[in-house]
Amino acid sequence: MKAVVFTLGCKVNGCESASLLRGLEERGFEVSDELVPADLYILNTCAVTAEAEKKSRQAVARIRAAAPDARIIVCGCAAERLPAQFAGKEGVHLVTGTMHKGAILRMLDEEGVRVAPAETAFEELPSPRFLQTRAFVKVQDGCNNFCSYCIIPYLRGRSRSRALESAAAEILSCPAEEAVLTGIDLSSYNSEGRDLADLLRAVKGADLRIRLGSLETHAVTERLLSAAKEVKHFAPHFHLSLQSGSDAVLRSMNRKYTRAAFAEKAALVRAAFPQAALTTDIIVGFPTETEQDFADTLALAEEVRFSQIHCFAYSRRAGTAAAKLPDLPPQVKKERLGRLMELGGRLRGEYEGGFLGKTLELVPEEERGGFTEGYSENYIRLYVRGSVKKRTRVRALERYKDGLLCAPEE
Repeated sequence: MKAVVFTLGCKVNGCESASLLRGLEERGFEVSDELVPADLYILNTCAVTAEAEKKSRQAVARIRAAAPDARIIVCGCAAERLPAQFAGKEGVHLVTGTMHKGAILRMLDEEGVRVAPAETAFEELPSPRFLQTRAFVKVQDGCNNFCSYCIIPYLRGRSRSRALESAAAEILSCPAEEAVLTGIDLSSYNSEGRDLADLLRAVKGADLRIRLGSLETHAVTERLLSAAKEVKHFAPHFHLSLQSGSDAVLRSMNRKYTRAAFAEKAALVRAAFPQAALTTDIIVGFPTETEQDFADTLALAEEVRFSQIHCFAYSRRAGTAAAKLPDLPPQVKKERLGRLMELGGRLRGEYEGGFLGKTLELVPEEERGGFTEGYSENYIRLYVRGSVKKRTRVRALERYKDGLLCAPEE
């Protein structure tokens, strides 16, 4: 019997799917995370945008095309939000939501809709099946922030954290070359009063590289940065979600910081790790965003000198506070997005160009076209000719594609 766990959306979904893969394997299934012909499919869906929900629904049709007689189980955020849209599709036998994903392994033969009530404690899942040299370790779930544009807190429930001992044990035993600590709101991690700094100190001697996932500004403290410096192989990469560089828009978004506070936290990171990568998310065209607000965003991005900007146009989500606001014209959002992408590309090029001739550490992820590809400690995409199988020191030679062409150090 063959089973596929196909994942859409965030890294937390990916972690949960990896646990389901391990659980299925232990039950005797041959497993895959790709849409190949199989007897059983578990579709782990996303609802962060309307487009993500659409892709989740389309994935059912893709599965049916690949294996018309297969059994399909649908879980995740889109299934939590609109279970009936999946339950009515041909081939779908079971629909669950975001909670009790581990229980799916005991429900493989069940039928119907089984959307469980919200969790109040962190759900421990089977140890994940790591399919790559870079592994994501889920240490937190849920969110208490209720940003006005975001539906996820309504689907994932309130914030809850994994026991520090359990999280540390998975990290220390991880067979991958790099572990990325992740969660829906990683910054709120709290295990009986112990925070991210405590977790980093618990795994500071690990032989694999350790990277932090997306952070909110309040998590960036002297305490956290001091703990990061103690980690044997810490990746100096901080993804700080900005969303807007305008104080007025930040208030409309219910983001709990100012542009000045964000800049101060970025400076704090750079003081501790001078060559750190600072990456971010920015939403363009929020309903209350004026041209001046957008100009403030561009100015702050220039000041912080982000190494990468993940930017996208605002998309209304029914059920959120922002959905009640009048939307901006699509052409305004498109034009602003283009300007921000142009700035992001220039800042990225300047940051990556600063490492030419310098030594970086490659964690290989895939081989294609005669090159090994992967990421450096500061999240630069690296390309090395030939085959590289383990974490390797390389020298940056030139800009190449979306990163740097490198050669192994002699």
